[in-house]
Amino acid sequence: MKNFNMIVVLSAAALAGTSLAQTTSANAPQSNASFIDAQGTAHVSRIVPVPKTISPEAQKSLAQPVSDGPTAESLADRRAKTDTWQAKAGEAYRQAYPATIASGVIGGVPVRIITPPVTGNGKNSRVLINVHGGGFNSDSGSLTETIPIANLTQTKVIAVLYRLAPEHPFPASVEDTVAVYKELLKTYKPQNIALYGTSAGAILTAETAVKLKQLGLPLPGALGIFSGLGDFSLAGDSQSMYALRGLSGYLSPPVLEGAHDPEYVGTTNPKDPVLSPLYADLKGMPPTLFITSGRDLLLSGTTILHRAFLRAGADAQLVVFEALPHAFWNDVDLPESHEADEIMAHFFDTHLGK
Repeated sequence: MKNFNMIVVLSAAALAGTSLAQTTSANAPQSNASFIDAQGTAHVSRIVPVPKTISPEAQKSLAQPVSDGPTAESLADRRAKTDTWQAKAGEAYRQAYPATIASGVIGGVPVRIITPPVTGNGKNSRVLINVHGGGFNSDSGSLTETIPIANLTQTKVIAVLYRLAPEHPFPASVEDTVAVYKELLKTYKPQNIALYGTSAGAILTAETAVKLKQLGLPLPGALGIFSGLGDFSLAGDSQSMYALRGLSGYLSPPVLEGAHDPEYVGTTNPKDPVLSPLYADLKGMPPTLFITSGRDLLLSGTTILHRAFLRAGADAQLVVFEALPHAFWNDVDLPESHEADEIMAHFFDTHLGK
């Protein structure tokens, strides 16, 4: 395979939010450099080869050229593109992991019901609840995050199609997830229920667990927080370094202090303990699996929340994949995606009753 190089550039202009023209081979930095200014801001460039420590498929994916110039996209366009991609990617996952998809309503909330071809011995008594990713404003995971897990665990998965921001900011998504969970408690024992999600869904998983504790409801038997965060008042270091595709593509500089993602946060205090579980009492949280990756923009958020779970005495495991970008397990062509799905499935199989 050709030895592709990638370059990461952090500058005062980028951190200040100044729009930058698309970088080309003619104006890209060609050497490593580092300067720390009086405010502690790092002005750096790095020549970063595609590592050979990942699969050839992942190497090829990282080497795809992507413009770093900003592009305007309406919310309607984003949702339409995401829906189209999710349907196509979901079908690709169903070819790899056969499952049946149905629509339904649970607790007054629309859901997808993903059923494996074979339900494992004794596994009719358990269920997995997925809250999908998509930045809280679209659905980028109700199929790709559920189909492989249903197949591998031989267990039914309920994907919550919660209300989306900006039309429905926090706490609408938490309320919808709690409503589905409360309804499922009428059929399933809490120790036989797992709650999990990716990206926005990972954040929502932690938020919902805190809300369930506040309500005095029994907590699920396991949680899966796959590339998330627990603090909407401060941006993690990785958000200043990585874009959605890691070191490629447009980097939208984060708001370092104060509420970020205002369309989801709305009028809520960014340090509200449900919105930002880092400020909640996390004692008694169920066994939780955290997964992230080396070029994940939410690498910091995931690891910070993981440490908070550990400080609270939770059984919290952390898996960090080498070099890959945010939520890479949505790409069915990567061997690492299949490995991640196996890890997730094994965790749920280990911690849920049968």
